[in-house]
Amino acid sequence: MDILVRDLGKKFRKHWVFKGFNYHFKFGNAYAITGPNGSGKSTLLQIISGFIPATTGTLQYKNAPDNAIDNEDFYKYHTLASPYLELIEEFTLLEILQFHFNFKKISNGLSIRSVIDRLYLEDSTDKPIKYFSSGMKQRLKLGLAFYAEVPVLLLDEPTTNLDEKGIEWYHEEVTKQQKNKLMVVSSNVKNEYKHCPHIINLLDWKKI
Repeated sequence: MDILVRDLGKKFRKHWVFKGFNYHFKFGNAYAITGPNGSGKSTLLQIISGFIPATTGTLQYKNAPDNAIDNEDFYKYHTLASPYLELIEEFTLLEILQFHFNFKKISNGLSIRSVIDRLYLEDSTDKPIKYFSSGMKQRLKLGLAFYAEVPVLLLDEPTTNLDEKGIEWYHEEVTKQQKNKLMVVSSNVKNEYKHCPHIINLLDWKKI
């Protein structure tokens, strides 16, 4: 799965967040979208995911050189973890995993139980999400993204609310993930994207 971005721009009212962004994201590579607060990192990631529309430009998703994916079907091929995504807090951990993996195929070789074990949340299987700490919720969001059988992984500020142990877990899982996915991390914290060989600084795209 490759993503081709051409002349992408996003405007809020009269302000261009970024404009004229061009890039070719290639499967099997890890990319970091960087820049200071307000530079458009999260906005760009949301546009790539299809969460919000671009003002100008086009996105093309290809799972082979001559096979384009319809933009409306891209949700089937990616997962997104972000602090702004809401969880269904009335669900227990077990229920939310069962619900999620009805829509996304669970990674080969895993089960719901093994996902819970990997999240180190064995003692919270039947606990409603509303009683989770912010760090537990973030680990869950990352787990929902990590353990789905999709070719594209999008991560926005992935270590938000994680403690030291959670950050170590994040890096262990990301190292496993990047071997067989296209990964894009949006962050201005170097430790979150230290595994990404390709760095995109949004300040290189002029705002007008």
